[in-house]
Amino acid sequence: MKRVSVLTHSRPSNTDEAILAASRAAATAGCELVVVEREPDPDERREAIAGVVFADELPADVDLCLALGGDGTILRALRRYTGTSVPVFGINYGTVGFLAAVEGEELAAGLERAFRGDFETVSLPGLEARIGDESHIAVNDVSFTRRPHQRVADLSYSVGGKEVGRVRCDGLVAATPAGSTGYNLANNGPILAWGVEGYVVSFIAPHTLTARALVVAPGDLLHVANVGTRDSVDIGIDGVETGTLGPGEEVVVGFRDNLALLAQLEGETFYRRIREKFGRLAH
Repeated sequence: MKRVSVLTHSRPSNTDEAILAASRAAATAGCELVVVEREPDPDERREAIAGVVFADELPADVDLCLALGGDGTILRALRRYTGTSVPVFGINYGTVGFLAAVEGEELAAGLERAFRGDFETVSLPGLEARIGDESHIAVNDVSFTRRPHQRVADLSYSVGGKEVGRVRCDGLVAATPAGSTGYNLANNGPILAWGVEGYVVSFIAPHTLTARALVVAPGDLLHVANVGTRDSVDIGIDGVETGTLGPGEEVVVGFRDNLALLAQLEGETFYRRIREKFGRLAH
């Protein structure tokens, strides 16, 4: 029997009906559904959704992960299954849902295709950031941002062992191709198509006329140093605050290939997705 895990976003009321629909579709397809339990009414939900196994966290031993939410939810699922053969099938209940295979209004058809395995997978690269003694994996991006109400950050960045520049800015973002349509895009950085090997470095509100986004080769390491003398800088991994970069400290970021599997429908292309998602938001 195929085992499928389900992760939803933090607004249960938006996806409760989707979980009910998923439980019915799973029963029809002969799949076992494992849903990550959410507060505040786990007992009530247990009674409401018969045949569903509830868990405190996403289990490792599954054949597929179903993510019901926006890009943040899909990213959480991708991060959980990095380094495995478990694909993540996203159904968009967020704003953009760039990583989703189908939209929420296509739920029934999407569930049928997901449980039948009627989809293709895209192998997504990631980034590995060494923060102190710990390594952290990012599917989307690693960000360095000044703290609210503190001075502008003073960051030095080196690539391939050579210093490229020193920039006073509100922050710096290193983004994967998947992440290039997120924080990096908001910084006016270039979009990298899925399949491009490498990552992009862009700047948040740089206080200079010469700072430009840089596309980095996959084999080159990025060194980011806080050359300021007073304030620490926050470090975010896929939008989650993970650590700080104190004055005089440095973090090394490197490219990691074939990190996670994202499900998409056959015939779907990155370029059509760009047009559909961001063209629509422009109107």
